[in-house]
Amino acid sequence: MRKMKFKIGNKIFGGFLILIILFIVNASIIFYNGNLIDQVVNRSSEIIRPSKEAINDFILLVTRSKMLVTNWVYLQSNTDDKEALKDLHEFEYPELKERVTNLMKSWEVDSQKVLMDSAFAEFEKLMKVEQEVVMTQLVTFENYEDPLTKLLAEDAIESQVIPLTASVIENLTKVAEVQQMITEESDADLKTAADQLRNITIVLGVIIVILGLLSAFFMARSITRPINYIKDVVVKLGKGELVDDSGRKFNNDEIGEMAAAMDSLIHGLRSTTFFAENIGKGKYDSEFKPLSDHDVLGNALLEMRSNLARVAEEDKKRNWSTEGLAKFGDILRKNNDNIEKLSDDIIRNLVKYMGANQGGLYIIEENEGDEPFMTLTACYAWDKKKYINQQVFRGEGLAGQVWQEMDTIYLTEVPDNYIRITSGLGDSNPKSILIVPLKVNEEIYGVVEIASFKPFAEHEVEFVEKMAESIASTVSSVKINAKTQKLLEESQEMTEQMRSQEEEMRQNMEELQATQEEMQRGQAEAENAMEAINQSVATVEFDPDGKIVNVNRNFLDMFGYTKEELLGEHHRIFVTKEDKASEEYKQFWRDLSSGVMKQNEYKRITKAGQTKFMKENYAPIRSRDGSISRIMLFAHDVTEYVNA
Repeated sequence: MRKMKFKIGNKIFGGFLILIILFIVNASIIFYNGNLIDQVVNRSSEIIRPSKEAINDFILLVTRSKMLVTNWVYLQSNTDDKEALKDLHEFEYPELKERVTNLMKSWEVDSQKVLMDSAFAEFEKLMKVEQEVVMTQLVTFENYEDPLTKLLAEDAIESQVIPLTASVIENLTKVAEVQQMITEESDADLKTAADQLRNITIVLGVIIVILGLLSAFFMARSITRPINYIKDVVVKLGKGELVDDSGRKFNNDEIGEMAAAMDSLIHGLRSTTFFAENIGKGKYDSEFKPLSDHDVLGNALLEMRSNLARVAEEDKKRNWSTEGLAKFGDILRKNNDNIEKLSDDIIRNLVKYMGANQGGLYIIEENEGDEPFMTLTACYAWDKKKYINQQVFRGEGLAGQVWQEMDTIYLTEVPDNYIRITSGLGDSNPKSILIVPLKVNEEIYGVVEIASFKPFAEHEVEFVEKMAESIASTVSSVKINAKTQKLLEESQEMTEQMRSQEEEMRQNMEELQATQEEMQRGQAEAENAMEAINQSVATVEFDPDGKIVNVNRNFLDMFGYTKEELLGEHHRIFVTKEDKASEEYKQFWRDLSSGVMKQNEYKRITKAGQTKFMKENYAPIRSRDGSISRIMLFAHDVTEYVNA
């Protein structure tokens, strides 16, 4: 009976199968515990913690509502807080309520839902009080000046807003405490599941490692010994040594197949080495047959032979282009001051270097007020008389088309009547025409045209295009130099004219300097006078509406304010409560706004609530268009004289 062959692959498969089974068991246990952890984490991230954040946001919203409505009552000019309170009523609270309501659907504690519903009801009652008693009643300046309206609003703050706010916050605090307990329970469940998963993973990991080590030990004994022999042969091959077959026999398994393949490889390497030596000696016609269609090394050598021949040809083309660029670089540097001589040298040498038969160089001429055109400035083997004084405009003929499209035209089918190449024995139509724009930085300076009996290779076309860029750059420099010379001559003429005007300007400057010194003396006297007033008198600057825009130190010291506290405040901050609502006070500011000066003794209130009697002079100041731009107050403290 034939003995069954137990291959190496079967051994390796058996060992890995055991490990895979253990991994599957381990993965199943970890997956089960991971699902438990995911459930806890998802509930915490989607319900518990968002609920806690929403409750805290609700508490903050209630606190802000109390602050904003209080500012509405006591700070008339604070429009930002008023807008913020409106946004809170119209947008922030509805959005927060919707968020909390969606979360409440997943709450498991009924008492928590009852407390939250109670908080919603009380806060909506609070919002109604804010809307009806404060926000709709205190709107205009007159509403704030109405003592009854102001008193009702202040009473609402004390008797309704503050108690209701406290009640809402109390209910929300209870809800938050319940939510905190739920959060702590969720965190404890998560920690327990994580600890359990860690312990299970450690135990299963130790078991897998032990079984893996045992499997590796037994597989190594049955596999590595025969492999070591083949390794020695491969190491020698790696050092470049071609060894002979030792004739050693192996079992009927993959090891024997590897030995036979190694012998075939050695024979193939000997043949490949001989072929590589011939290629190194330049014998590219040596015969060589790969071991098979999949012989990577043999096919690579054949490909290398083809590449070496192609590289030699490319080097020839590259050297040709490099030499040409260097040659024409010298021509461009030597004749960069005369465009006619430069053009002749370029087209003559270019036609010869390309092995062509005819060539012409067109340069664009631009005259102010006229349409730009090209003229034939140089040619080689060309019937020049036919083209003397010929002007080529944009889009006219092939040369004009290249100018317009800013791109190369290469023709291999030349029309019979386009151009003829002539000699003493006759003439003939060229086989190819190459027309290249002289372009640099997306600007055209001309066109070069070359005709030949032979077609132009791709590298020759690329060479002419590169040369066209260098020619365009040089032509640009020549034109710029000519234009610079012209501007220099014009500048010299202008310099002579400016010299004649210099003496007149010097006299004007002396007169202007004298006038300026007189103005500076007058300005210094005015500044000294204003400084003296600021040091001796209390001054305040108001806009036409009565708001403070500037105040000096004397006034601040008298009334106990800082400058930051007064800027933007109305004049009424210094007026008694009775005077604020009087018709005489309103008429007082109407007169000042219309330009009427005021002077009298007035009773004023300091920041500390003290009463002062002030001798005040109000002077309206007009702008250039005649309107009142500001009102100046000059004040003296006469309290001691009045009380004496």
